[in-house]
Amino acid sequence: MDAPVAFDFPPINRLHRSRITKIHSVTHPTVRPAPIGDAALDYCLAHHVLEGSETAARSNDSALFDWYAANPDAGATSKLTPTIVGPRVILSPDPADLPRSPISETPYYVLRPEAVQAPLGLRSLAVSAYSIAAGNGFADLLAGHAVVACLLHTKRLGDTLDSWTITRLPGTIYVDHVGDPIVLARDLIHEAGHNWLNDALTATACKLSDAEHFYSPWKQIDRPAFGFLHACWAFPLTMIYTARVLARTDGDRHDYLTAYLDQQRCLLANTAISHARALRLITHDGLRTRLHSVYLQALAL
Repeated sequence: MDAPVAFDFPPINRLHRSRITKIHSVTHPTVRPAPIGDAALDYCLAHHVLEGSETAARSNDSALFDWYAANPDAGATSKLTPTIVGPRVILSPDPADLPRSPISETPYYVLRPEAVQAPLGLRSLAVSAYSIAAGNGFADLLAGHAVVACLLHTKRLGDTLDSWTITRLPGTIYVDHVGDPIVLARDLIHEAGHNWLNDALTATACKLSDAEHFYSPWKQIDRPAFGFLHACWAFPLTMIYTARVLARTDGDRHDYLTAYLDQQRCLLANTAISHARALRLITHDGLRTRLHSVYLQALAL
């Protein structure tokens, strides 16, 4: 295996602990909830409770609000699936039922009383994907930043696979899949990378101005530094992963991943000058070095 990517980042660890305390002081001001698991799990679930409580309050749903007060784990404890990176919450909500926030058009899903685990087949798919990702150097990334996985549309290899995260629910991932754990692992890594960078920017108090824009070959538009740097971090992670697993694939899957890696090489090569400029906007030396290192590793593939 090539040089490992380091995902342990002390500012993120401190952020997780401090945010858990802050959220619990709002959602459970009198009795502090006991830890459910490690800081990453508690951090993710605390945000589900906060988002769910705020939604219940806005809609005057006192029963739902009281449920979150009585369930500081958002009901997740009974839905945990063991994986190599720790217990995860694997869901398969109906994409048509995903709400949209008044402040965002991006659909999302919050743990609620009626939430249920994904069927066994999908949970097994996710468990395998976590294992494959971990075996290729991404255990720490998924342990800290892919706690809740919502598997959405089942598609065919070669179809467009949509996946996303939202900043209000860190550690939660929404992703389509093709029933293949190697491909799902790639997309979990991509979205966990976005969650990692969101946390890292917050933890280091890096404020990225929207004044300067950079051409994104992925979107084929000029984007603010925030979106551009996110792409130049998350896509290289998937490139590194794909390069590591490629030799162990065959048939249609091998052809698909080979084409993906070739495409990403071309896209990333077109960002070299802009990436150097954008990195100067990262004021934290450790974070800037981390982003640069991963970028160069992917560029050399």
